[in-house]
Amino acid sequence: MDRHAHTGSTLPPGPRSLAARRPFLTAFALSLGAAVSLGLTRFSYALLLPPMRADLGWSYFLSGAMNTGNALGYLLGALATPALMRRYGAQAALVGGAILASLFMLLSGFVVDAGLLIGQRVLAGIASAFIFVSGGLLAARLGLLHPERSGLLLGIYYGGTGLGIVASALLVPLAMDAAAAQGAPHAWQWAWIGLAALCLLATLAMLKPARQVDGAPSKAGGQGGFSVKPFGFGLAGYLMFGVGYIGYMTFVIALLREQGMGAATITLFYAMLGLAVMASSRIWARMLDRFKGGQAMAILNGLLGVATILPALTSAPALMFVSGLMFGGIFLSVVASTTALVRHNLPQHAWSSGISAFTIVFALGQIVGPSVIGWIADGPGGLQRGLVFSALALFAGALLASRQRPLSSMTAAFRAD
Repeated sequence: MDRHAHTGSTLPPGPRSLAARRPFLTAFALSLGAAVSLGLTRFSYALLLPPMRADLGWSYFLSGAMNTGNALGYLLGALATPALMRRYGAQAALVGGAILASLFMLLSGFVVDAGLLIGQRVLAGIASAFIFVSGGLLAARLGLLHPERSGLLLGIYYGGTGLGIVASALLVPLAMDAAAAQGAPHAWQWAWIGLAALCLLATLAMLKPARQVDGAPSKAGGQGGFSVKPFGFGLAGYLMFGVGYIGYMTFVIALLREQGMGAATITLFYAMLGLAVMASSRIWARMLDRFKGGQAMAILNGLLGVATILPALTSAPALMFVSGLMFGGIFLSVVASTTALVRHNLPQHAWSSGISAFTIVFALGQIVGPSVIGWIADGPGGLQRGLVFSALALFAGALLASRQRPLSSMTAAFRAD
């Protein structure tokens, strides 16, 4: 008997399945996984960092270490996800990870000890990797049913992160105001609890549509077909993206507060950044379909470096909003570009291994970025100097990714030699 009959994995969708008939609705449902994994579980911390730092007396290094812990957990989760998907199927990894992430977010609302909070961030990072890797695989398989729209469907999935950012931007200040009105000693704890509730609601909403996409392991075993060497420049470029982008997403709200921006304006800034993430699925979809090598990653990393360096050069509100809109409209498309690179250059049975490899180097970059930038920010030059480091990492990522060639081109070159 097929072991997947016991795991709840679905069979490949038929012509009347929701995935076949309503690809955009299915992609949007899957995008709720990205909303939970990154938008709510990780990027909400940018809004909570300033009040937690003020309340608990943290340095910028310790503040950054919280997201370093989250990235460490993400790395551990990314290493475990391929085996988890081979055993239980992608849907189980997606939904199970979302439930666990909700639980760990909830627990963060009941502790104040820095060690315990880092532990919660590590656990939430593990769960978020389960969600993000499995959701990316399901989105890629959804694209197989609609090849003419595959870039857009991938963009919709990753753009779900923007929905989570917008939700965080609106919910966190409301929860903290409610806590302050009740005289709560640690108002930021109410925000963690509210975010956890939102994660659970998103999990319920994506449960049924996610089952409409084939999540069973490939008959080829889900392994093999991926070699690091041919993707070396792409992986190196993505590593530098992980180092660079996370500094902006960790510290930009703290920088805006230091520059005197009001609470309502900060909410607007972060919500607009999230809306730009959602719009990015349409902005870059054709480029993801067109380029087979690292060109898309290179272009996006370079533009992201420009967006990141702006707050280090000026505090003009208009340019800060330009920076936020640019950043939001680009950064998740760098992630989508890696899935597109894998999809263009590998057979389907190797997609899981390929996506996981890129996720691992992404996590390694994110482990380095927050603590290093926090350490820089504690010294002379403050957060502005930290963001200069982030921008330089992104520019380096652009140069590295520009050297990544499609596998077909490399094969032809080897044959010519």
